[in-house]
Amino acid sequence: MKKLKDYNFFGKKVLIRCDFNVPLENGKILDDFRIRKTLPTLKYLCENGAKLILISHLGRPKGKIVEELRLDPVAKRIERLMKRKVFKTKECIGKKVEKLANCLKEGEILLLENIRFDPGEENNDLNFARSLAKMGQIFVNEAFSVSHRNHASVSLLPKILPSAIGFLFEKEIENLESFLKNDKKPLVALLGGEKVKDKASLIEKFSEIGDWVLVNHLIWEKIEKEKLKIGKNVLSPVDGINGEKMSLDIGPQTIKIFKEKIFLAKTIFWNGPFGKIEEKKYEKGTKELAKAILKSKAFSLIGGGETIEFTNKLGITEKFSFASTGGGAMLKFLAGERLPGLEALGYYGN
Repeated sequence: MKKLKDYNFFGKKVLIRCDFNVPLENGKILDDFRIRKTLPTLKYLCENGAKLILISHLGRPKGKIVEELRLDPVAKRIERLMKRKVFKTKECIGKKVEKLANCLKEGEILLLENIRFDPGEENNDLNFARSLAKMGQIFVNEAFSVSHRNHASVSLLPKILPSAIGFLFEKEIENLESFLKNDKKPLVALLGGEKVKDKASLIEKFSEIGDWVLVNHLIWEKIEKEKLKIGKNVLSPVDGINGEKMSLDIGPQTIKIFKEKIFLAKTIFWNGPFGKIEEKKYEKGTKELAKAILKSKAFSLIGGGETIEFTNKLGITEKFSFASTGGGAMLKFLAGERLPGLEALGYYGN
């Protein structure tokens, strides 16, 4: 995989696949973590005379225009953070967009409209990828977090244009590889959240390589239901704070047991909350575990949208050893699955 330093970007139109899939409420950005993480790459390209064409998705419009999912708030936020004018298109491909891209000067930034407004993105359509590629001379992938998607901007653009990975993408790979190769024992994995299906293979893997795997109520129910192959080192909650039908947070006894394991760890992986953190009364368990991870002084790798939003809210994200922008991509990478985005960039040596 080529890196930014492998190219001379001066005067070149550079297509950058970013992940600006940020949480919005009434058109306002609630958390700009993913935008801020791309800034070093955007600044480097501007300073080196590139003409920047940014592409991203937002939400799940399923190939249709959804007004609330337009990228205008993102354009304004980038403009504020970069202290540079950001031009924004109303479409993601087409003659008007190409004209704007061709008018860019060195150091200028153009943000294309939400690429998932076009069905060609999620359908991995070659013609759609070619329409995007027409606007650029070099492609930069700065969206490790969507590299598990077999989408046009992820798995086709690197095959059409000379490609590189951005600084954030590079950091993600380095930290995840380092975690897999150098994990010091004891290794403790904390797996929470709701997307139980995404975590099945990871639970089995950590059950094999880890010392303890700590799971929330939802994950434990799924383990029992699907009869996953796990060892006795997978620990389920022993008590909970109950809602109407189920436990919506882990209880004091569980917090105590889980913290004991965390304090023994030298390496920690954490993905997903341990309670219904949208409601303040059910966030105690997750908050206590987060504080324990920081207190443990172990190498800590955390990731996933909900996890990062929560740690951002507490103002502690930067205190962990590495906070990944990836959710599904990170989980699949750690579980040893091949990611289409990495495959297209030649990561696996093909």
